[in-house]
Amino acid sequence: MQTSAKKLNTLFFYKDYLSWTAENERWELIDGIAYDMSPAPTRKHQGISRNIARILSNYLEDKDCSVYAAPFDVRLPVGLQTDAEINTVVQPDISVFCDQDKLDDKGAVGAPDLVIEILSPSTAVKDLREKFFLYEKVGVKEYWIVDPANETLTVYILDKKGKYPRGKVYAGKDKFQVGIFKDLEINMEDIFKDTPPKKKL
Repeated sequence: MQTSAKKLNTLFFYKDYLSWTAENERWELIDGIAYDMSPAPTRKHQGISRNIARILSNYLEDKDCSVYAAPFDVRLPVGLQTDAEINTVVQPDISVFCDQDKLDDKGAVGAPDLVIEILSPSTAVKDLREKFFLYEKVGVKEYWIVDPANETLTVYILDKKGKYPRGKVYAGKDKFQVGIFKDLEINMEDIFKDTPPKKKL
């Protein structure tokens, strides 16, 4: 698929997405609109992803939930849409599924229980706006947004009305309890451990 395709007024579907096989290209579909996910993540981004995935994997080792790091396709159908009709496919930086029936050989179909997105200059607006409302709409119970530049984490917990109230922000030496796992507490310092230092102003 050519990069210019994201500028077209064409709406795409999962079947189109599967045909985009160009090397070094990653795409997401949100309501049929294609988003280019290049350039590749930075070393700090990858380090943060590795740390969070390790923390969650260790915790989930003897539990029924599973954690996946990108690239991992999450199809988000509306109602009873078939794969051919699905027009939303995302690749969260990290996703956790506690319903094993949502997992298949292609990735997953249906909302994760927890989604973590790590901001980058090319994806920040999408993560803060389009994906925020998408994850809220499909019922993702908990959404984390990690800001590598400022070394902060904002946590959104879905309320009983199906909305994300104001997020809670953590930084520095803060510790926080994971909303969907009441016995898991994470130290913010462990999220940024062994990653490039925060840039000074």
